[in-house]
Amino acid sequence: MNWINLVKQTIRFLKFGFLFLILFVFSYWGIAFITSKITVNDSNKDGADIPIYILSNGVHTDIVVPIYHKNTKTNWRNFVKIEHTLAKDTNSTLVAFGWGNKGFYLETPQWADLKFSVAFNAVFGLGGSAMHVTFHKQLKESKHCRKIYLSVDQYRNLSKFILDQFSKSSGGEAMLIPTKANYGKNDAFYEANGRYNLFYTCNTWTNEALKSCGQKASLWTPFEGGVMRHYPLKRN
Repeated sequence: MNWINLVKQTIRFLKFGFLFLILFVFSYWGIAFITSKITVNDSNKDGADIPIYILSNGVHTDIVVPIYHKNTKTNWRNFVKIEHTLAKDTNSTLVAFGWGNKGFYLETPQWADLKFSVAFNAVFGLGGSAMHVTFHKQLKESKHCRKIYLSVDQYRNLSKFILDQFSKSSGGEAMLIPTKANYGKNDAFYEANGRYNLFYTCNTWTNEALKSCGQKASLWTPFEGGVMRHYPLKRN
């Protein structure tokens, strides 16, 4: 009799757990949908002449900035090194920053490589973080690339936001992660601050970066669409 009661209790527990999971998933998606539709900031364009890009692969977003800008005296070559990439291409003019879960970045070059342990750690904030840095020669606006302009003050605010996300050595230098998991010849990984989790994803980070420099952004979004929707592709 006790064994039968135990089975019944287990079944009730599993049903409750399943219903809770369904409710949580629907609530998560619902809140994300609503908050991604709420726009913050109005992108003041006065004096905005510094081009930056929002780059997407359909799931993940990066912020792309000029490697050097004379008006702000910002030279990213002094902080992230092209020499850390496989190509060591000195002709690059742009550098992309993407923040995310360290394990996901380094152990999942393709979706087919995703392991349950990596996904679990990422969702629940159990792993460290990394900054993925990619150098580009040029970018053009497309379905997955948007160009916007910042003022000098806005660009400085964005640069500070990005710099603050890096874990730094005692000398203030970015800490390279030695790895063979590079996605191409023009990228490198660095140690980063913060923890990726279900409520603060790579796209949440990009959204916060846009907020930091007064650009249009979602109130909150964990998804790529919540970032890109504020910048529809211009039709000629």
